Amino acid sequence: MGDKDRAGAEWRPSGRTGVFVDRRRFLSALSLAGASFLTGATGSGAAEPNPLDIHAILDDPDAPVGGNPDGDVTIVAYVDYNCPFCKRSEPDLQRFVSTDGQIRLVYKDWPILAKSSVTGARLALAAKYQGKYQAAHAALMALHGRSSDAVMRSAVATAGVDGAQLEKDLDAHGEAIMDLIRRNAAQADALHVQGTPVYLIGPYIAAAALTYDEFADAVAKFRAHMGK
Repeated sequence: MGDKDRAGAEWRPSGRTGVFVDRRRFLSALSLAGASFLTGATGSGAAEPNPLDIHAILDDPDAPVGGNPDGDVTIVAYVDYNCPFCKRSEPDLQRFVSTDGQIRLVYKDWPILAKSSVTGARLALAAKYQGKYQAAHAALMALHGRSSDAVMRSAVATAGVDGAQLEKDLDAHGEAIMDLIRRNAAQADALHVQGTPVYLIGPYIAAAALTYDEFADAVAKFRAHMGK
């Protein structure tokens, strides 16, 4: 991909790394700065859209959605395809979503670790236009270690994504894809998180590679709260 992507957006390293927090502190309520996420408020007279608007986070029409689109709980996952902690958590997340059956999973590609992270995000999001985001996402998450552009392209190709159509969609939708990645980054920055993965589960934020039981515990807490 070089120093710039197809849409001409320059990649700049963020200096962030994946974080793994103490298990005793893996869940915390969103801070006061994130209050608009809880309320859906966008602020009056604001010149720029509030990246913490609940609708911007949960209902971005360009963000891929997995699990049950009509589920009663939404999990928002900010991930990077070069993040070892994201890859550690991914099987447990997918197993929990499948087992529970009532989870709406919103994917937020947040490529912050390397230039090839941007390549992976662009490939997965371009695959969405042929209904193959989930397949591309799974293939990229299954890679070991930090991967090159070539390795990521090969993984997506073996996931059943039509390569010729993928290139057409990268050309046709390149700017829209980069706009989505920028929105995801703005949301993550506004949440003051320092790296991937980040999971939003109701009013909770988890900056850690959660296990199946930890996903289940967070969702159970949220459902109990909503049932009060």
